[in-house]
Amino acid sequence: MAKNHPNKKSDASASSREATHILVIRLSAMGDVAMCVPVLRVLTSTYPHLKISVLTRGFFEPMFKEIPHVSVYKADINGVHSGVLGLGSLAKELRDIGIDKVADLHNVLRSNVLKSVFYMFGIPVKQIDKGRSEKKALTRENNKVFKQLKPTVQRYADVFKALGYPLDLVNHRFPKKLALSKNAGQLLANDSKKFLGIAPFAQHDAKAYPEDLMEKVLVELAKTSNIEVLLFGGGEAEKEKLEAWANKFSNATSIVGKLNFTEELELISNLDAMLSMDSGNGHMAAMYGVPVITIWGVTHPYAGFSPFQQPKENSLLPSLQKYPKIPTSVYGNKFPEGYNEAIRSITPTMVVAKINEVLFS
Repeated sequence: MAKNHPNKKSDASASSREATHILVIRLSAMGDVAMCVPVLRVLTSTYPHLKISVLTRGFFEPMFKEIPHVSVYKADINGVHSGVLGLGSLAKELRDIGIDKVADLHNVLRSNVLKSVFYMFGIPVKQIDKGRSEKKALTRENNKVFKQLKPTVQRYADVFKALGYPLDLVNHRFPKKLALSKNAGQLLANDSKKFLGIAPFAQHDAKAYPEDLMEKVLVELAKTSNIEVLLFGGGEAEKEKLEAWANKFSNATSIVGKLNFTEELELISNLDAMLSMDSGNGHMAAMYGVPVITIWGVTHPYAGFSPFQQPKENSLLPSLQKYPKIPTSVYGNKFPEGYNEAIRSITPTMVVAKINEVLFS
């Protein structure tokens, strides 16, 4: 079970411990952090003598609690660990808890500052190769190289290989469904129903299914007596929209504001399926082996961000005949004129058909 480090100095030294202590850096975003989980499961099962500390936001700690020998070191990057001086202090804290090696799965400015300090301390660091040139070739408008790139989870695994710990992700085993607390259990009380999570929002509008089309999906699902819909989101605007849908459709419930993050993960792990955009909720469901249906807009699975071990048939894509420039960006924030409408070529009928196929076939 993951436990939080006290974030204070320790007199422990590498020579006084039996286990090699690896620091894993992945500060954000939620989906990227979730994709670390299956990799760390394989790492700890393959090399049970290792001790792992994950440097990330404290909010993400519940994701790691079921992995043995893994704990979370909370990064306060907007507080005491902000700026170059704060990151220097953070590196010293981590040195003093006995870090032997560092796996940087983020490779951003902050982690590069930490890397520089770790090198001064004689602590080896290996970093993820994000494949930036390949992704640029995949997303450019002209002379596009349209091919499947290495999955992000494999890029994570490659970092551990570079540290001397090769991994075969085929050996991954999903955990049992999480035990439900009272709050989460109340939302899954009717075991005669299929429970479908729907996370209809995304960071960028061009990869979020339009609200009018999603409402048509909900209309069709409401005609089916054996499907209960749980709506996922966050923030006041999303909460308002999801509560409006929950009030309109008797088989739908918004969970926004009703559960803490630990309870939300419990709920997700017990779903029968999740309908998600190219966003974090899909990755969180996938890390528990829940079937995930993803709706893609101007991004594309070829960039390597498909949910872990999900069949490609569960990815619903816009018409590439009508929108041949897809993917137009890795994150969904850049696209030519008119491509913000590309996701509309995925019809509600297509979405509902895939939901029924996944839930009942």
